[in-house]
Amino acid sequence: MTKEKLKKEIGKKIKFLREQRGWSQSDLARACEKDRQAIEKIENGKVNPTVFSLLEISKALSVPLSELVTFK
Repeated sequence: MTKEKLKKEIGKKIKFLREQRGWSQSDLARACEKDRQAIEKIENGKVNPTVFSLLEISKALSVPLSELVTFK
Protein backbone atom coordinates (compact mmCIF):
# COMPACT_ATOMS: atom_id res chain seq x y z
CA MET A 1 0.00 0.00 0.00
CA THR A 2 1.35 3.42 -0.91
CA LYS A 3 1.59 6.31 1.55
CA GLU A 4 -1.12 8.22 -0.34
CA LYS A 5 -3.48 5.23 -0.33
CA LEU A 6 -2.88 4.67 3.39
CA LYS A 7 -3.69 8.32 4.22
CA LYS A 8 -6.92 8.09 2.22
CA GLU A 9 -7.95 4.78 3.83
CA ILE A 10 -7.35 6.13 7.34
CA GLY A 11 -9.34 9.24 6.45
CA LYS A 12 -12.24 7.20 5.09
CA LYS A 13 -12.29 5.08 8.25
CA ILE A 14 -12.35 8.15 10.50
CA LYS A 15 -15.13 9.74 8.43
CA PHE A 16 -17.17 6.52 8.53
CA LEU A 17 -16.85 6.20 12.32
CA ARG A 18 -17.64 9.90 12.81
CA GLU A 19 -20.74 9.73 10.63
CA GLN A 20 -21.88 6.52 12.38
CA ARG A 21 -22.11 8.60 15.54
CA GLY A 22 -23.97 11.40 13.79
CA TRP A 23 -21.11 13.80 14.45
CA SER A 24 -19.98 16.69 12.29
CA GLN A 25 -16.31 17.37 11.70
CA SER A 26 -16.66 20.17 14.27
CA ASP A 27 -18.03 17.72 16.84
CA LEU A 28 -15.06 15.41 16.37
CA ALA A 29 -12.64 18.32 16.42
CA ARG A 30 -14.03 19.51 19.76
CA ALA A 31 -13.91 15.99 21.21
CA CYS A 32 -10.20 15.61 20.43
CA GLU A 33 -9.21 19.27 20.86
CA LYS A 34 -8.29 19.90 17.22
CA ASP A 35 -9.63 22.41 14.75
CA ARG A 36 -12.19 21.40 12.15
CA GLN A 37 -9.77 22.05 9.29
CA ALA A 38 -7.32 19.53 10.76
CA ILE A 39 -10.05 16.87 10.84
CA GLU A 40 -11.07 17.75 7.28
CA LYS A 41 -7.48 17.37 6.03
CA ILE A 42 -7.07 14.03 7.80
CA GLU A 43 -10.38 12.70 6.44
CA ASN A 44 -9.49 13.80 2.91
CA GLY A 45 -6.02 12.22 3.06
CA LYS A 46 -4.32 15.59 2.61
CA VAL A 47 -1.99 15.20 5.61
CA ASN A 48 -0.05 12.39 7.22
CA PRO A 49 -1.45 12.29 10.78
CA THR A 50 0.88 11.49 13.63
CA VAL A 51 0.29 8.43 15.77
CA PHE A 52 -0.56 10.77 18.64
CA SER A 53 -3.23 12.53 16.53
CA LEU A 54 -4.70 9.16 15.59
CA LEU A 55 -4.69 8.14 19.25
CA GLU A 56 -6.57 11.33 20.21
CA ILE A 57 -9.12 10.71 17.45
CA SER A 58 -9.56 7.06 18.43
CA LYS A 59 -10.18 8.06 22.05
CA ALA A 60 -12.73 10.68 20.98
CA LEU A 61 -14.51 8.07 18.84
CA SER A 62 -14.23 5.44 21.63
CA VAL A 63 -12.51 2.90 19.41
CA PRO A 64 -9.11 1.25 19.73
CA LEU A 65 -6.33 2.87 17.72
CA SER A 66 -5.99 -0.35 15.75
CA GLU A 67 -9.49 0.17 14.33
CA LEU A 68 -8.32 3.30 12.50
CA VAL A 69 -5.48 1.47 10.76
CA THR A 70 -7.08 -1.93 10.05
CA PHE A 71 -8.59 -2.42 6.60
CA LYS A 72 -10.45 -5.31 5.01
